[in-house]
Amino acid sequence: MDAIKQEKVRRFEEFVDRRLKPDLVQAIAQRDKVFEQQKIFSDLRSNIENLEKNSVTILKTLVNLGSEVYMQANVPDATHIFVDVGLGFHVEFTWSEALNYISAREENIARQIEEYTRLIASIKAQIKMVCEGIRELLQLPAEPAY
Repeated sequence: MDAIKQEKVRRFEEFVDRRLKPDLVQAIAQRDKVFEQQKIFSDLRSNIENLEKNSVTILKTLVNLGSEVYMQANVPDATHIFVDVGLGFHVEFTWSEALNYISAREENIARQIEEYTRLIASIKAQIKMVCEGIRELLQLPAEPAY
């Protein structure tokens, strides 16, 4: 193989290793974070719906003080809850207000998941295209499609 082809193959491989693969790892990690947010809001929705269904107004619970140290707490009025809305801010909501907020956030989260999924698919397609280019440069037979 001549030096020009070797240089092109090396540059393509370097592009995949230094640019595309790290971008893919980062996009997957970001999507995983959004999935975690989705789980948190789903759990919060379930908890609020259970409180409503059982007409719970007084609550006895454990509160994490940090470093996995818990303290028992009594909540005299569980009809209002504080929801983390981001950037360290918590807003007091009634159950219905909280459910409305959660619905809006879940729609936003679903859009973010779609965007990250499209980005991940795009990066994977770019990696496949570059690998196909390398295969053609090396004049290797095509891999069978499964």
